[in-house]
Amino acid sequence: MLQLLAPDGTRTPHDELDPVLAHLTADDLRGYYRDMVMIRAADLEATSLQRQGQLGLWASALGQEGAQIGAGHAARTQDYLVPTYREHGVAWARGIEPMTLLELFRGISHCGWDPFAIRTHPYMIVLGAQTPHAVGYGMGLQRDGVVGTGDVDTDTAVLALFGDGTSSEGEVSESFTFAASFQAPVVFYSQNNQWAISVPTSVQTRVPLAQRSRGWGIPSLRVDGNDVLACLATTRIALDAARAGEGPRFIEALTYRMAAHTTSDDPTRYRPRAEEEEWAAKDPILRLRLHLQQIDEIDDAYIARCDEEAHDLAMRLHHHIHEMPDPDPRTLFDDVYAEPHPLVEEERAAYAQYLSQFEDDAEGAAR
Repeated sequence: MLQLLAPDGTRTPHDELDPVLAHLTADDLRGYYRDMVMIRAADLEATSLQRQGQLGLWASALGQEGAQIGAGHAARTQDYLVPTYREHGVAWARGIEPMTLLELFRGISHCGWDPFAIRTHPYMIVLGAQTPHAVGYGMGLQRDGVVGTGDVDTDTAVLALFGDGTSSEGEVSESFTFAASFQAPVVFYSQNNQWAISVPTSVQTRVPLAQRSRGWGIPSLRVDGNDVLACLATTRIALDAARAGEGPRFIEALTYRMAAHTTSDDPTRYRPRAEEEEWAAKDPILRLRLHLQQIDEIDDAYIARCDEEAHDLAMRLHHHIHEMPDPDPRTLFDDVYAEPHPLVEEERAAYAQYLSQFEDDAEGAAR
């Protein structure tokens, strides 16, 4: 397992990874720390909002901030990212506000951002369904001639993100087949958070997940997913190779889901408390803070400022969701197709007629 930062913050040199990070400044490192603090605060507030009945569901990324912030910042602007439903840190790195994510889980937004403009696919709820999309997009990039040109502003890759449970889905194996056969510029990035809902990784596979892609001839590696610097470096190396036309890569980021699978799950029914405590000591935020303290590049004032900003973000989320009006339900039929479609229009009219009966009932009651 590749690791640059130990749980106590100690930095270990690495001949292959260090050159990739040589340009990083202390400001960059403090920025990654702030990113993780901010997204964790948003995550915790989202869980609270769901408990208050303001969200239909929430999938927490608590404990996985290092894997996500590292991978998100490893991508170039032109790369296309394909997440599942838990990549809140990746979304943050791509400039997607947490408010937008909460609107999705509130059930009033299909996506909330322009996937083409931000180069980030909508969240995918169906496990594994996004990986064939990612490979198809990568094959399209090849045909567009934006892979292997040698131009850093042109060459493009796809980063497909998913969990350990998703890696057991058939769509992932099928995606490996096409990606390997066509040498598509795709990096498969699996966050192994140890639990596919209540099924541990030890039941899902008898070998490390990183070995799964090798049967397809796809090079792979395993990285400490709670080490933001190692995740950043390894993902950059993999994306560089994909952009250069060297084919797909697979990364297993070893991390831990500290919260429930979703807010409808109760991990106390299947997960030992001792295991949670063991992983809490490997926390990615604490790890980077300890490192910055060791190199004297962070002080109490900066830590406090990050905490204050995080609290302010959580409060903005709270008020944003509580004050949000419900949209007109008829907008459900907007943007289904680029051009008007007779079936959609027929369904829109039928639904409008259905809604009108409630309006009539309300008017009658008022009279």
